[in-house]
Amino acid sequence: MRRCLAIALTCTLAGLLMPLYAQAPAPGPATAAPPPNDYTQDAAWLCRPGRNDACAIDLTTTVVAADGTLTREAWAAKPDAAIDCFYVYPTISTDPGANSDMTPDPAERNVVAQQFARFASVCHPFAPLYRQVTLAGLRQRLSGGAIDLGGGLAYDDVRDAWHDYLKRDNRGRGVVLIGHSQGSYLLIELLRREIEGAPAQKQIVSAILMGTTVTVQKGASTGGTFKSLAPCASPSATGCVISFSTYRSTIPPPADALFGHATEPGQVALCTNPATLNDRPGELQAYLSATGRTIIAQPAQFAWVTGKSIDTPWVSAPGLLTARCASNEHATYLEVTVNGNPGDPRTDDITGDLGPPGKPLANWGLHLVDVNLAMGNLLRIVEAQSKAWTSRRP
Repeated sequence: MRRCLAIALTCTLAGLLMPLYAQAPAPGPATAAPPPNDYTQDAAWLCRPGRNDACAIDLTTTVVAADGTLTREAWAAKPDAAIDCFYVYPTISTDPGANSDMTPDPAERNVVAQQFARFASVCHPFAPLYRQVTLAGLRQRLSGGAIDLGGGLAYDDVRDAWHDYLKRDNRGRGVVLIGHSQGSYLLIELLRREIEGAPAQKQIVSAILMGTTVTVQKGASTGGTFKSLAPCASPSATGCVISFSTYRSTIPPPADALFGHATEPGQVALCTNPATLNDRPGELQAYLSATGRTIIAQPAQFAWVTGKSIDTPWVSAPGLLTARCASNEHATYLEVTVNGNPGDPRTDDITGDLGPPGKPLANWGLHLVDVNLAMGNLLRIVEAQSKAWTSRRP
Protein backbone atom coordinates (compact mmCIF):
# COMPACT_ATOMS: atom_id res chain seq x y z
CA MET A 1 0.00 0.00 0.00
CA ARG A 2 2.71 2.52 0.96
CA ARG A 3 4.67 1.62 -2.20
CA CYS A 4 1.73 2.33 -4.52
CA LEU A 5 0.87 5.58 -2.79
CA ALA A 6 4.48 6.72 -2.92
CA ILE A 7 4.49 6.39 -6.72
CA ALA A 8 1.31 8.44 -7.06
CA LEU A 9 2.50 11.01 -4.57
CA THR A 10 5.82 11.37 -6.34
CA CYS A 11 4.29 11.84 -9.78
CA THR A 12 1.81 14.41 -8.57
CA LEU A 13 4.24 16.39 -6.47
CA ALA A 14 6.83 16.44 -9.23
CA GLY A 15 4.38 17.61 -11.87
CA LEU A 16 2.37 20.04 -9.81
CA LEU A 17 4.33 21.35 -6.86
CA MET A 18 7.65 21.93 -8.56
CA PRO A 19 6.32 24.83 -10.68
CA LEU A 20 5.57 26.59 -7.40
CA TYR A 21 9.27 26.36 -6.57
CA ALA A 22 10.88 27.12 -9.90
CA GLN A 23 13.89 28.55 -8.11
CA ALA A 24 14.95 25.03 -7.05
CA PRO A 25 17.25 23.59 -9.78
CA ALA A 26 17.36 19.96 -10.72
CA PRO A 27 19.46 17.97 -8.22
CA GLY A 28 22.94 16.88 -9.20
CA PRO A 29 24.42 13.38 -9.26
CA ALA A 30 24.22 11.15 -6.22
CA THR A 31 27.05 11.34 -3.72
CA ALA A 32 28.28 9.12 -0.92
CA ALA A 33 25.98 8.70 2.04
CA PRO A 34 26.53 11.52 4.55
CA PRO A 35 27.42 10.80 8.17
CA PRO A 36 24.74 10.64 10.87
CA ASN A 37 23.50 13.87 12.40
CA ASP A 38 24.48 14.78 15.93
CA TYR A 39 21.15 15.43 17.64
CA THR A 40 22.86 16.43 20.86
CA GLN A 41 23.47 19.75 19.07
CA ASP A 42 20.72 22.34 19.43
CA ALA A 43 21.16 23.34 15.78
CA ALA A 44 19.76 19.95 14.71
CA TRP A 45 16.35 20.85 16.14
CA LEU A 46 13.72 23.27 14.88
CA CYS A 47 12.00 23.26 18.26
CA ARG A 48 13.03 22.38 21.76
CA PRO A 49 11.38 23.51 25.01
CA GLY A 50 12.30 26.91 26.39
CA ARG A 51 14.17 28.18 23.33
CA ASN A 52 13.64 31.18 21.08
CA ASP A 53 13.16 29.07 17.95
CA ALA A 54 10.68 28.11 15.21
CA CYS A 55 8.00 27.33 17.82
CA ALA A 56 8.44 30.64 19.69
CA ILE A 57 6.24 32.72 17.37
CA ASP A 58 3.20 34.95 17.52
CA LEU A 59 0.11 32.73 17.48
CA THR A 60 -2.40 35.44 18.35
CA THR A 61 -5.70 34.71 16.60
CA THR A 62 -8.66 36.74 15.46
CA VAL A 63 -11.93 34.90 16.05
CA VAL A 64 -14.41 35.78 13.30
CA ALA A 65 -18.02 35.20 14.31
CA ALA A 66 -20.72 34.50 11.75
CA ASP A 67 -22.07 38.05 12.10
CA GLY A 68 -18.64 39.51 11.38
CA THR A 69 -17.75 40.37 14.97
CA LEU A 70 -14.02 40.15 15.61
CA THR A 71 -12.46 39.16 18.93
CA ARG A 72 -8.83 38.62 19.82
CA GLU A 73 -7.58 35.29 21.22
CA ALA A 74 -4.22 35.28 22.99
CA TRP A 75 -1.89 32.29 23.10
CA ALA A 76 0.91 31.18 25.38
CA ALA A 77 3.17 28.16 25.70
CA LYS A 78 2.90 25.95 28.79
CA PRO A 79 6.36 25.63 30.34
CA ASP A 80 5.11 23.13 32.94
CA ALA A 81 3.35 20.82 30.47
CA ALA A 82 3.19 17.26 31.79
CA ILE A 83 3.97 15.54 28.46
CA ASP A 84 6.04 16.05 25.31
CA CYS A 85 5.21 16.22 21.60
CA PHE A 86 7.59 14.92 18.92
CA TYR A 87 6.80 16.28 15.44
CA VAL A 88 7.99 15.27 11.96
CA TYR A 89 7.06 17.71 9.19
CA PRO A 90 5.84 16.93 5.65
CA THR A 91 7.50 17.35 2.24
CA ILE A 92 8.19 21.06 1.95
CA SER A 93 11.94 21.48 1.38
CA THR A 94 12.98 23.65 -1.55
CA ASP A 95 16.64 22.60 -1.27
CA PRO A 96 18.13 21.55 -4.64
CA GLY A 97 19.40 18.10 -3.62
CA ALA A 98 17.55 14.81 -3.42
CA ASN A 99 17.57 15.19 0.36
CA SER A 100 17.42 18.45 2.25
CA ASP A 101 20.28 19.90 4.22
CA MET A 102 20.20 20.63 7.94
CA THR A 103 19.77 24.38 7.64
CA PRO A 104 16.25 25.58 8.43
CA ASP A 105 14.81 27.68 5.61
CA PRO A 106 11.56 29.66 5.45
CA ALA A 107 9.80 26.50 4.22
CA GLU A 108 10.62 24.58 7.40
CA ARG A 109 9.78 27.52 9.65
CA ASN A 110 6.46 28.08 7.89
CA VAL A 111 5.33 24.48 8.25
CA VAL A 112 6.19 24.48 11.95
CA ALA A 113 4.12 27.64 12.35
CA GLN A 114 1.22 26.09 10.46
CA GLN A 115 1.22 22.64 12.03
CA PHE A 116 3.12 22.40 15.30
CA ALA A 117 4.03 25.53 17.26
CA ARG A 118 0.55 25.80 18.77
CA PHE A 119 0.96 22.40 20.46
CA ALA A 120 3.40 24.06 22.89
CA SER A 121 0.32 25.14 24.86
CA VAL A 122 -0.29 21.50 25.87
CA CYS A 123 3.10 19.76 25.62
CA HIS A 124 6.83 20.40 25.44
CA PRO A 125 7.69 20.73 21.72
CA PHE A 126 10.41 18.67 20.06
CA ALA A 127 10.82 18.99 16.28
CA PRO A 128 14.03 17.66 14.71
CA LEU A 129 15.40 18.88 11.42
CA TYR A 130 15.90 15.89 9.13
CA ARG A 131 17.23 15.29 5.64
CA GLN A 132 13.88 14.68 4.04
CA VAL A 133 13.16 13.75 0.43
CA THR A 134 12.81 17.21 -1.10
CA LEU A 135 10.47 18.42 -3.81
CA ALA A 136 13.45 18.28 -6.17
CA GLY A 137 14.31 14.80 -4.89
CA LEU A 138 10.88 13.53 -5.83
CA ARG A 139 11.36 14.80 -9.37
CA GLN A 140 14.81 13.23 -9.62
CA ARG A 141 13.59 9.80 -8.57
CA LEU A 142 10.67 9.55 -10.98
CA SER A 143 12.65 7.39 -13.40
CA GLY A 144 13.51 4.95 -10.63
CA GLY A 145 9.95 3.86 -9.89
CA ALA A 146 8.64 3.75 -6.32
CA ILE A 147 10.02 6.02 -3.66
CA ASP A 148 9.99 4.85 -0.07
CA LEU A 149 8.92 7.94 1.87
CA GLY A 150 9.23 5.94 5.07
CA GLY A 151 12.88 4.92 4.70
CA GLY A 152 16.35 5.96 3.60
CA LEU A 153 18.32 8.87 4.99
CA ALA A 154 15.18 10.66 6.18
CA TYR A 155 14.15 7.69 8.29
CA ASP A 156 17.63 7.28 9.72
CA ASP A 157 17.59 10.91 10.84
CA VAL A 158 14.17 10.68 12.48
CA ARG A 159 15.17 7.45 14.21
CA ASP A 160 18.39 9.02 15.49
CA ALA A 161 16.53 12.11 16.71
CA TRP A 162 14.02 9.87 18.49
CA HIS A 163 16.79 7.93 20.21
CA ASP A 164 18.47 11.15 21.28
CA TYR A 165 15.17 12.47 22.65
CA LEU A 166 14.60 9.27 24.63
CA LYS A 167 18.12 9.35 26.05
CA ARG A 168 18.42 13.04 26.92
CA ASP A 169 14.91 14.41 27.36
CA ASN A 170 12.16 11.88 27.95
CA ARG A 171 12.86 10.89 31.58
CA GLY A 172 9.80 8.67 31.65
CA ARG A 173 7.42 11.35 30.34
CA GLY A 174 4.54 10.62 28.02
CA VAL A 175 4.95 11.69 24.41
CA VAL A 176 2.59 12.39 21.52
CA LEU A 177 3.95 11.64 18.04
CA ILE A 178 2.67 14.13 15.45
CA GLY A 179 3.27 13.85 11.70
CA HIS A 180 1.84 14.87 8.35
CA SER A 181 2.42 13.41 4.87
CA GLN A 182 6.11 12.38 4.59
CA GLY A 183 6.37 12.97 8.33
CA SER A 184 3.55 10.49 8.95
CA TYR A 185 5.18 7.86 6.74
CA LEU A 186 8.38 8.19 8.76
CA LEU A 187 6.57 8.01 12.10
CA ILE A 188 4.63 4.94 10.95
CA GLU A 189 7.93 3.19 10.28
CA LEU A 190 9.39 4.44 13.57
CA LEU A 191 6.41 3.01 15.42
CA ARG A 192 6.64 -0.31 13.58
CA ARG A 193 10.42 -0.75 13.85
CA GLU A 194 11.37 0.94 17.13
CA ILE A 195 8.31 1.34 19.37
CA GLU A 196 5.64 -1.34 19.03
CA GLY A 197 6.57 -4.18 21.36
CA ALA A 198 9.54 -2.23 22.77
CA PRO A 199 9.87 -0.49 26.16
CA ALA A 200 9.22 2.90 24.54
CA GLN A 201 5.64 1.92 23.72
CA LYS A 202 4.58 2.56 27.30
CA GLN A 203 5.58 6.23 26.86
CA ILE A 204 3.30 6.79 23.83
CA VAL A 205 0.34 8.95 24.79
CA SER A 206 -0.92 8.89 21.20
CA ALA A 207 0.24 9.01 17.58
CA ILE A 208 -1.42 11.65 15.39
CA LEU A 209 -0.71 10.63 11.79
CA MET A 210 -2.33 12.94 9.24
CA GLY A 211 -2.23 13.10 5.47
CA THR A 212 -1.43 9.42 5.12
CA THR A 213 -3.22 6.07 5.11
CA VAL A 214 -3.26 3.92 8.24
CA THR A 215 -5.12 0.63 7.81
CA VAL A 216 -6.89 -1.83 10.08
CA GLN A 217 -8.42 -5.22 9.42
CA LYS A 218 -12.10 -5.03 8.46
CA GLY A 219 -14.21 -5.31 11.57
CA ALA A 220 -11.21 -4.84 13.87
CA SER A 221 -9.24 -1.97 15.39
CA THR A 222 -5.75 -3.31 14.60
CA GLY A 223 -4.13 -5.87 12.33
CA GLY A 224 -3.27 -3.57 9.46
CA THR A 225 -0.55 -0.96 9.74
CA PHE A 226 -0.07 -1.65 13.44
CA LYS A 227 -0.28 -4.80 15.54
CA SER A 228 -1.35 -3.23 18.83
CA LEU A 229 -1.99 0.49 18.40
CA ALA A 230 -5.77 0.95 18.06
CA PRO A 231 -7.71 4.09 17.10
CA CYS A 232 -8.34 6.64 19.85
CA ALA A 233 -12.01 6.23 20.78
CA SER A 234 -12.27 8.91 23.49
CA PRO A 235 -10.26 11.89 24.75
CA SER A 236 -9.13 9.84 27.75
CA ALA A 237 -7.83 6.98 25.60
CA THR A 238 -4.05 6.72 25.44
CA GLY A 239 -1.55 4.54 23.62
CA CYS A 240 -3.71 4.97 20.52
CA VAL A 241 -3.76 6.41 17.00
CA ILE A 242 -5.54 9.33 15.34
CA SER A 243 -5.35 9.32 11.54
CA PHE A 244 -7.28 11.14 8.82
CA SER A 245 -7.03 12.84 5.45
CA THR A 246 -9.48 15.59 4.51
CA TYR A 247 -11.62 16.06 1.43
CA ARG A 248 -14.35 18.59 0.74
CA SER A 249 -17.93 17.34 0.92
CA THR A 250 -18.41 18.91 -2.52
CA ILE A 251 -15.32 17.18 -4.00
CA PRO A 252 -15.16 13.59 -2.71
CA PRO A 253 -12.16 11.35 -3.37
CA PRO A 254 -11.96 10.23 -7.01
CA ALA A 255 -10.62 6.93 -8.35
CA ASP A 256 -7.04 8.24 -8.18
CA ALA A 257 -7.36 9.54 -4.61
CA LEU A 258 -3.96 9.68 -2.95
CA PHE A 259 -5.11 9.07 0.61
CA GLY A 260 -7.56 6.81 2.41
CA HIS A 261 -7.39 3.81 0.07
CA ALA A 262 -6.37 0.43 1.50
CA THR A 263 -4.81 -1.83 -1.11
CA GLU A 264 -4.28 -4.96 0.99
CA PRO A 265 -7.12 -7.54 0.97
CA GLY A 266 -9.24 -7.50 4.10
CA GLN A 267 -8.06 -4.07 5.24
CA VAL A 268 -9.73 -0.67 5.35
CA ALA A 269 -8.33 2.80 5.82
CA LEU A 270 -8.68 4.36 9.25
CA CYS A 271 -10.52 7.65 9.72
CA THR A 272 -10.53 9.15 13.20
CA ASN A 273 -12.77 12.21 13.37
CA PRO A 274 -10.88 14.69 15.57
CA ALA A 275 -14.10 16.60 16.18
CA THR A 276 -15.85 13.73 17.97
CA LEU A 277 -13.58 10.61 18.02
CA ASN A 278 -16.66 8.64 16.95
CA ASP A 279 -18.98 8.20 13.97
CA ARG A 280 -20.97 11.36 14.63
CA PRO A 281 -20.26 14.62 12.79
CA GLY A 282 -18.89 17.57 14.71
CA GLU A 283 -17.45 21.05 14.43
CA LEU A 284 -13.85 21.53 13.35
CA GLN A 285 -11.98 24.21 15.27
CA ALA A 286 -9.54 25.35 12.63
CA TYR A 287 -6.64 27.76 12.96
CA LEU A 288 -5.83 29.13 9.53
CA SER A 289 -3.43 31.74 8.22
CA ALA A 290 -5.00 35.17 8.03
CA THR A 291 -3.39 35.65 4.60
CA GLY A 292 -4.59 32.32 3.23
CA ARG A 293 -1.11 30.82 3.27
CA THR A 294 -0.76 27.03 3.53
CA ILE A 295 2.22 24.72 4.09
CA ILE A 296 3.50 25.39 0.57
CA ALA A 297 1.56 28.20 -1.08
CA GLN A 298 2.64 31.81 -0.82
CA PRO A 299 0.24 34.25 0.88
CA ALA A 300 -2.88 34.94 -1.11
CA GLN A 301 -5.31 37.81 -1.00
CA PHE A 302 -8.05 36.47 1.21
CA ALA A 303 -10.89 38.37 2.89
CA TRP A 304 -12.25 36.78 6.05
CA VAL A 305 -14.98 39.34 6.62
CA THR A 306 -16.41 42.08 4.40
CA GLY A 307 -15.23 45.56 5.23
CA LYS A 308 -12.84 44.60 8.02
CA SER A 309 -9.15 43.81 8.16
CA ILE A 310 -7.39 41.17 10.26
CA ASP A 311 -4.32 42.33 12.20
CA THR A 312 -3.28 38.98 13.69
CA PRO A 313 -1.38 36.19 11.89
CA TRP A 314 -4.09 33.58 12.52
CA VAL A 315 -7.85 33.30 12.18
CA SER A 316 -10.50 31.03 13.67
CA ALA A 317 -14.10 30.96 12.39
CA PRO A 318 -16.43 29.08 14.78
CA GLY A 319 -19.20 27.15 13.09
CA LEU A 320 -17.78 27.52 9.59
CA LEU A 321 -16.49 23.94 9.29
CA THR A 322 -17.93 20.58 10.25
CA ALA A 323 -16.60 17.08 9.60
CA ARG A 324 -17.54 13.43 9.61
CA CYS A 325 -15.82 10.25 8.56
CA ALA A 326 -17.16 9.03 5.24
CA SER A 327 -16.44 6.38 2.62
CA ASN A 328 -17.06 5.96 -1.07
CA GLU A 329 -15.86 3.31 -3.48
CA HIS A 330 -12.43 4.94 -3.60
CA ALA A 331 -11.46 5.95 -0.07
CA THR A 332 -12.31 6.37 3.60
CA TYR A 333 -11.74 9.98 4.58
CA LEU A 334 -12.64 12.96 6.75
CA GLU A 335 -15.37 14.80 4.88
CA VAL A 336 -15.21 18.54 5.54
CA THR A 337 -18.29 20.71 4.99
CA VAL A 338 -17.91 24.48 4.68
CA ASN A 339 -21.05 26.05 6.13
CA GLY A 340 -20.88 29.32 4.23
CA ASN A 341 -23.79 31.75 4.39
CA PRO A 342 -23.96 34.31 1.56
CA GLY A 343 -26.23 36.43 3.75
CA ASP A 344 -23.61 37.23 6.39
CA PRO A 345 -20.35 39.20 6.07
CA ARG A 346 -18.02 36.30 6.92
CA THR A 347 -16.22 34.36 4.18
CA ASP A 348 -18.07 31.42 2.69
CA ASP A 349 -14.97 29.37 1.87
CA ILE A 350 -11.40 28.54 2.90
CA THR A 351 -8.08 28.03 1.14
CA GLY A 352 -6.31 24.66 1.10
CA ASP A 353 -6.87 23.08 -2.31
CA LEU A 354 -3.96 22.12 -4.54
CA GLY A 355 -4.25 23.29 -8.13
CA PRO A 356 -5.03 26.47 -10.07
CA PRO A 357 -7.80 28.78 -8.79
CA GLY A 358 -11.20 27.32 -9.49
CA LYS A 359 -9.73 23.98 -10.58
CA PRO A 360 -8.81 22.05 -7.43
CA LEU A 361 -7.14 18.67 -7.80
CA ALA A 362 -9.70 16.28 -6.39
CA ASN A 363 -7.24 13.48 -5.67
CA TRP A 364 -5.34 15.66 -3.17
CA GLY A 365 -8.35 16.85 -1.19
CA LEU A 366 -7.50 19.51 1.41
CA HIS A 367 -4.08 17.99 2.05
CA LEU A 368 -2.39 21.39 2.42
CA VAL A 369 -4.50 22.25 5.49
CA ASP A 370 -5.17 18.79 6.97
CA VAL A 371 -3.57 19.84 10.26
CA ASN A 372 -4.86 23.43 10.38
CA LEU A 373 -8.46 22.29 9.98
CA ALA A 374 -8.43 20.23 13.17
CA MET A 375 -5.88 22.14 15.25
CA GLY A 376 -8.24 23.24 18.02
CA ASN A 377 -9.79 19.78 18.28
CA LEU A 378 -6.38 18.12 18.46
CA LEU A 379 -5.18 20.50 21.16
CA ARG A 380 -8.15 19.62 23.35
CA ILE A 381 -7.62 15.91 22.74
CA VAL A 382 -3.92 16.10 23.63
CA GLU A 383 -4.73 18.11 26.76
CA ALA A 384 -7.26 15.46 27.86
CA GLN A 385 -4.86 12.65 26.99
CA SER A 386 -2.14 14.34 29.01
CA LYS A 387 -4.33 14.33 32.10
CA ALA A 388 -5.39 10.72 31.51
CA TRP A 389 -1.85 9.50 30.88
CA THR A 390 -0.33 11.23 33.90
CA SER A 391 -3.11 9.91 36.15
CA ARG A 392 -2.17 6.34 35.27
CA ARG A 393 1.51 6.93 34.54
CA PRO A 394 3.44 3.66 34.17
